[in-house]
Amino acid sequence: MKCGYVYILFNYKDGTLYTGVTSDLIARIYQHKNKQADGFTKKYDADKLGYYEDCGSIENAIAKEKQIKAGSREKKLRLIEKFNPKWIDLYDEIIKQ
Repeated sequence: MKCGYVYILFNYKDGTLYTGVTSDLIARIYQHKNKQADGFTKKYDADKLGYYEDCGSIENAIAKEKQIKAGSREKKLRLIEKFNPKWIDLYDEIIKQ
């Protein structure tokens, strides 16, 4: 079974948010940071990792992503605030694990 992660990127505190899903969190965030992923995150420079969750499987991660995306912007902001109150880019944290 493939692992799965859901994550939220931001460009600055309370700025643009992007919710995504991946089976390889480090590689995917690296792609966003290096503008290898065309689209929304490249356009809005949303490349800072504010929230992530290991969902155990890609199927669970997709379900969690849908749940987060269905919620309000306020709920997404609260999720980041609870997980990462200083709004630091968590990428350095995950590459050290």
